[in-house]
Amino acid sequence: MTPADLLKDAFGRIVESGTAVVDGLTDDQLTRRPAPDANPIAWLVWHLARVQDDHVADVAGQEQVWTAQGFAERFDLPFDDGATGYGQDAEAVGRVRAPADLLAAYLRAVHEQTVAFLDTVGPDDLDRVVDDSWDPPVTLGARLVSVVDDDTKHLGQAAYVRGLLGA
Repeated sequence: MTPADLLKDAFGRIVESGTAVVDGLTDDQLTRRPAPDANPIAWLVWHLARVQDDHVADVAGQEQVWTAQGFAERFDLPFDDGATGYGQDAEAVGRVRAPADLLAAYLRAVHEQTVAFLDTVGPDDLDRVVDDSWDPPVTLGARLVSVVDDDTKHLGQAAYVRGLLGA
């Protein structure tokens, strides 16, 4: 197994779990918060897909799926097209409303672009510095592992909220 194969497996688990966590949920269930300022499933899945889309498109030198495939228009959220959810307050989080099929479609499209990029990545590429604003500078490998880590945390949160809903 190559490092790219390992990363494809990790990202495959994200799309699989992400589509499963929204499957069959109503719009009300997707936006229900377990506490007043808690993140609902719709925001969690949208955010994890947006972060993956943003970060992978950046290191791949590609346009984000969000804009390239018209998802920004389809979601019609009251945010700038560059918004990923990072740093949003509770009010902004509550504005993310989307049906399960749209959330799953976006996540699948992001996954497809991620896998296409990973198909071009060799072991030596993972040491390439992609962000020198940190000390130490961030390599491609570290950035991709960071995305996997962030996405799986949010998936766990979404699964927990789904369990609280009894769904």
